[in-house]
Amino acid sequence: MNATAAQRVLDRTVELVDIPSESFGEGPIVGHLEALLRAVPHLNVDRVGDNLVARTSLGRSQRVVLAGHTDTIPANGNTSARVDGDVLWGLGTADMKGGLAVMVELARTLSEPSVDVTYVFYAREEVASAHSGLEELFVQRPDLLVGDIAILGEPTDGSVEAGCQGTLRARITLQGRRAHTARPWMGRNAIHRLGALLATLEAYEARRPLVDGLEFREAVQAVAVEGGVAGNVVPDEAMVVVNHRFAPDRDEEAALAALRALVAPHLEDGDTVECTESAPAGVPGLGHPLLARLVELAPGPVGAKLGWTDVARFSARGVPAVNFGPGDATYAHRADEHVQVASLATVHDVLWRLLTDDGAR
Repeated sequence: MNATAAQRVLDRTVELVDIPSESFGEGPIVGHLEALLRAVPHLNVDRVGDNLVARTSLGRSQRVVLAGHTDTIPANGNTSARVDGDVLWGLGTADMKGGLAVMVELARTLSEPSVDVTYVFYAREEVASAHSGLEELFVQRPDLLVGDIAILGEPTDGSVEAGCQGTLRARITLQGRRAHTARPWMGRNAIHRLGALLATLEAYEARRPLVDGLEFREAVQAVAVEGGVAGNVVPDEAMVVVNHRFAPDRDEEAALAALRALVAPHLEDGDTVECTESAPAGVPGLGHPLLARLVELAPGPVGAKLGWTDVARFSARGVPAVNFGPGDATYAHRADEHVQVASLATVHDVLWRLLTDDGAR
């Protein structure tokens, strides 16, 4: 990547970071992107709510979808972009305005790619799945998301992270019997019953299946606890919310069944396990030639995505998808969020080479 292109990507990232776009407030940044991309003659641009899609229509034999979300979490003293040497600091630099900047510069400057390209800028990724702008597009305009593969610009620091874990949350409620705390033998403490269940969750040994040659590591964690009636009452009910991250070799039903089996020794008549939210895993899909080529071009070894991303939405619709973007995900959602300028350059260079590879025609 030449110095001029690298500077453009950096400047574009600074520009995007300085436009606030907390979830449900993406309108201004989408309007800014829309104005930029509608001025590009080789693109067809559609806006659906606060989602923006720009596409080439060159009649190529294959189409690549590049997608990224425009929203951020609330600011934490890091609203404005700040460049310090080779590092750009600020809210969304890693997650994922650096990735958006790469997409914008590719869309503006790459007029004759060897594949057709769809650039998707979607809203409300950082909030509950029910609000997803990408899902809104899949429901209202699925024609805009057609592609042979999809690449999500989630922060991977320039390495390919394939597939993603599925996730579910279950509300486990244990029953007891009320009594006065002066006479606890007349009741049964539901909160005390949670102790053995929590110990089982803590002792859980992560399942590590290989899927398409990549090791996924599952997880089970208690994330909320409720219980108690009053300071002098033995509680007759206690609840724990459990988050289970599962590998792509299981669907949501099988993952819930595995969680039920794990906690079954602690359940009695009247106790319940209720799945309150779930999202499927995404399979790696690295067998597709375009994704195999991306792996060849990208630095570092390919890894499994330990977390849920919108890769799963494409995977569920039969589109092989991976995560590939600038920035280190461990700094996402932190006050010291940042991206290395070299990471921006690497991702831009790799995607440029992928999209201009004559073998992809």
